[in-house]
Amino acid sequence: MTQLKTADPIEETEFKVGIDQLLGLADDPLDTSRTSFKIGDLAREFGVTLRTLRFYEDRGLLSPERRGTTRLYSRRDRMRLRLVLLAKLLGFSLTEAKQIIEIYYQADGRRKQLELALDRFEEQRQILLEQKRDIEESLHAMDVSLKFVRDRLHGGAETGNA
Repeated sequence: MTQLKTADPIEETEFKVGIDQLLGLADDPLDTSRTSFKIGDLAREFGVTLRTLRFYEDRGLLSPERRGTTRLYSRRDRMRLRLVLLAKLLGFSLTEAKQIIEIYYQADGRRKQLELALDRFEEQRQILLEQKRDIEESLHAMDVSLKFVRDRLHGGAETGNA
């Protein structure tokens, strides 16, 4: 009889991390003297799956050091993960996130990165507001349609063949 292997709970569930943590406004739960982190450490801290971290590595967003089969992430990787998750929360693609992150490594990169982020955040905010209006319009249409169908169903009104 074969025994069922229980899945790692980190692999199963993806939790949400708050904006305060992603922006670094919340207290940092990790010891600031730490210089490396295992994959499970980052998965737990940021509420992502192991698969997500490996995917980000494949996309070139994270570059952990390998020691045998163990991945060791640096403080730089940890910050990059924070920025990727922030970009994702704000509705950006991973490609856009990578572009914003990579600017940091240019001359005067910190300032350029902040300027680009501000421009892109403002653009993205407008896009999200447009999507919100579209969703609100669709929800209104859905509510009207639901009422219409319920009235026809419960009112016994003949609708004929449609």
